[in-house]
Amino acid sequence: MSQSRHVPVMLQRCLDLLAPALQEPGAVVVDCTLGLGGHSQALLDRFPEARLVALDRDKEALRLSGERLAPYGGRATLVHAVYDELPDVLDRLGVPRVQGVLFDLGVSSMQLDEADRGFAYAQDAPLDMRMDQTTGMSAAEVLNTYPPGELVRILRAYGEEKQAKRIVSAIVREREKEPFDNSARLVELIRAALPQAAKRTGGNPAKRTFQALRIEVNGELSVLERAIPAAVEALAVGGRIAVLSYHSLEDRLVKQVFAAGAASTAPPGLPVVPERYQPRLKLLTRGAELPTEEEIAENRRAAPARLRGAERIRESIG
Repeated sequence: MSQSRHVPVMLQRCLDLLAPALQEPGAVVVDCTLGLGGHSQALLDRFPEARLVALDRDKEALRLSGERLAPYGGRATLVHAVYDELPDVLDRLGVPRVQGVLFDLGVSSMQLDEADRGFAYAQDAPLDMRMDQTTGMSAAEVLNTYPPGELVRILRAYGEEKQAKRIVSAIVREREKEPFDNSARLVELIRAALPQAAKRTGGNPAKRTFQALRIEVNGELSVLERAIPAAVEALAVGGRIAVLSYHSLEDRLVKQVFAAGAASTAPPGLPVVPERYQPRLKLLTRGAELPTEEEIAENRRAAPARLRGAERIRESIG
């Protein structure tokens, strides 16, 4: 198991963004994407008075992180849940408001590195891609059963794949001969389907299709659409949220939620803006912050990362 997978992306910057909210004894910070526990461990180390609640839908990740975070005892509470379930989780734990929330939306490096999970296009594996392997459709089922128009939509929307039609017609032709069950066959097919020029740019030609399937299989964007507003709602006044995304669609979603929270909702022309129309959030990043070149050199998975942060500055009224 390589150590490189344990380098959490933009770690220092995330901690610095959250720090002003986590100094008080008893502050609660939520790691919505526990993964292998790199961010969580760093939060517990840096903020010795804080309590951590960490969520993951992947039972294997919870098991491994549980071992890693065991020395912190009762300061860490690990929960098997998808991050849009945050309100229920906090409710069950009797935590009405939290001081910090962190999302790292990249696929856990563990999932990319464990061959049998079917996330990686670099090695042959069953086409699964479910983050929680106990529920839902696998990537193979999506490929084998979705109508062609739906597959094209997914590849375009989630993979930003310009050659979606070519790839899907090849998939449809091939699945009639034999259903898909492993990743190597899909990678081969994509290579064969793409025009020469498209193969020369941007790394492995299968990357965008795999990303699109992963987002579809795990319902990632619809979960995120519910999760980010719920996380903002869970923040106490003065609480802070940091979100790392790796995909322009995720980043756009986060940007929209933060921008809406940071805008006044008053009708134009009011001489004094009543409290209920005033912004609830203050943006902590100018646009999205990017990883440094050094960081990308150290951890190539950091390259597409985009970080946004916001602070809750008032309660919602009305």
